[in-house]
Amino acid sequence: MPTFTTSDGTRLAYHLKGEGEPLVCLPGGPMHAADYLQDLGGLADHRELVLLDPRGTGGSQMPNDPASYRCERQVADVEALRVHLGLDRLDLLAHSAAGNLALLYAARHPHRVRSLTLVAAGMRAVGIEVTEDDWRSAVALRAGEPWYERGRAAFERLWKGEATRREVGEAITPFAYGRWDEAARRHAALTEAAATPEAARAHYADGAFDPASTVAALRGLTAPVLVVAGAYDSGPTPAHAAELAALFPCAEVAVQRGAGHFPWVDDPGAFVRTVAAFLDPDVRSVVVDGVRLAYRVRGPEAAPPVVLVHGRGGDSRDWDVIAERLAATRRVYALDLRGHGLSDWPGTYSFEAFRDDLRGFMTQLGLRGAELVGHSMGGAAAALLAEDEPGLIGRLVLEETPPFFPLDPPRGPVEPPEGRLALDWAVITATNTQLNDPDPAWRRRFADITVPTLVVAGGPKSQIDQKQLAWMASRIPGARLVTIDAGHLVHTERPDAFLDALAAFGVG
Repeated sequence: MPTFTTSDGTRLAYHLKGEGEPLVCLPGGPMHAADYLQDLGGLADHRELVLLDPRGTGGSQMPNDPASYRCERQVADVEALRVHLGLDRLDLLAHSAAGNLALLYAARHPHRVRSLTLVAAGMRAVGIEVTEDDWRSAVALRAGEPWYERGRAAFERLWKGEATRREVGEAITPFAYGRWDEAARRHAALTEAAATPEAARAHYADGAFDPASTVAALRGLTAPVLVVAGAYDSGPTPAHAAELAALFPCAEVAVQRGAGHFPWVDDPGAFVRTVAAFLDPDVRSVVVDGVRLAYRVRGPEAAPPVVLVHGRGGDSRDWDVIAERLAATRRVYALDLRGHGLSDWPGTYSFEAFRDDLRGFMTQLGLRGAELVGHSMGGAAAALLAEDEPGLIGRLVLEETPPFFPLDPPRGPVEPPEGRLALDWAVITATNTQLNDPDPAWRRRFADITVPTLVVAGGPKSQIDQKQLAWMASRIPGARLVTIDAGHLVHTERPDAFLDALAAFGVG
C-alpha cells in the first residue's frame, strides 16, 4: 500500500479504490483504520477514494509521541497527505469522529478545501455535543425492532454509569444501523476490528478543541459543504446536522431515510447518489416536496431557459449532445427525474409524481415561461403539466411521448436484470401499470394544452403507435407534427435532424 511521511516523521499508509478525481476519506472511531469504509457503498465508481489509515492504525506507523494522537495535532497529517498527493485543494470526506478532524483542517487551511463532505460527523470541534436526550430520542425510533428492549436496557445501564460502552456494545450496536441484517452484522464486525482503543483514548485529550475559534474560522470557508445524517442516528441527529450546516456560508443537509450511523451500508445507492451529485461540479440539486432532484445546467445565465426531461431508464446525460448545442443560445437545464440518475429514489412513482416534480423544479428555479422538451416518459410528464398549468411553459416539445391509450397487449410483470441498475426498478412496475390502463382524462385533456407545441415522431421503427401520435398532435390546438425516421430515441439517433426541427419551431 502507498505511504507518506508526516511532519513529525511518522509514516502513514493509505488505500486507493476506484478511478477519477481523488477524494480524501478520513475514517472515524475515533482512530479506526480505514477498512470499515470499504468502497463507501460504490462511491469508488465515481471517484478515486484515498482512504487514510490514521497514525497508529491499520498500515500506519505508531508515533513516537502518543500525545500526537490528539485530534488537533493530526491536522498536520491531512495536510501532509495533500502535499504528498500533489493536490492544490482537497475534496475531503470524513465519517463520524473524523468530522472533528475535517472541521479543524478546514478551519486551519480553508484555501486548501475544494469541498467538504461530513457523514454522520462528530461535532465537538464546533461545540455541538450529543446529549443523553438525543440518544433517548434516537433509541425510541427503533421501538418496533426485535432487539429494541435488550438494547434499550443496555443503554439505561450505560447512562446510569453502571456499565461501559464496551460492556454493552453487543446489545447497542444494532442501533447504529438502519436495519440489523447480515450485511450490517458483517460491517459491525469489520468496524470493531478496525478500532485502536489506545489511540482513541488520547484523541480527545485536553486542548484538542477550541470551538469558538473554529466556528469563527469556518464562517469564512467558501468551499461547498454537504452534511449527511441518518434519520435514525443520534450522533448527529438530523437536527444537529442542520445546526452544523448552519455554521458554513455554503452548506446543504441530506437526511438519508432509513439510515443510521453508516448510511453507505444501510442504502448504498441513496448514499452514493447524494454524495456523487454533490461532488460533481456539473450537477446541482433542488429539493421538491422532500425529494432531491439532480440536474445539469449549461449556457449563459441570462439566456432564455429550456428544460430537458429524459425518458424512462435515462437521465440528464442523455441530452449531452443536444444540451451542448442549445447552450449556444439558451440556458439549458437537464433534469434527473425521481428514481433515475443522481436524484432520490423514494420508491413511489407515477406520471402524476413526475409531473409534480417537474412543476416544483421549474417553480423553485424561477423558470416560468421556459421552453420544455420531454422525451417519452418525460414527455408524458411535460404533457400532463401543460394540461394543468400552461402558463408555466413557453413552448412545448413532445418527443415520442406515449399518447395514453391502453397498451395492447398489456405489459406483464418484468424481473429486474442482474447488477447495479440505472433506475429504481419500481419505476418500471408503476409506469407499466399506468400505461396498461391510463386515466382516459389524460388524453381527453390534450385539448387543454394551449402553449405552442411540437410533436416529434420517430417513424415506423418506433415502438410507439405512430397513428396514435398523429392523433395526439391533432388534439393539441395548433400543434405541429414532425416525423424523423429514427425510432424511439430520436434526439440520440439523429441529433442534427432533431435540432433542426427544434430550430424551425423556435427552440434553439
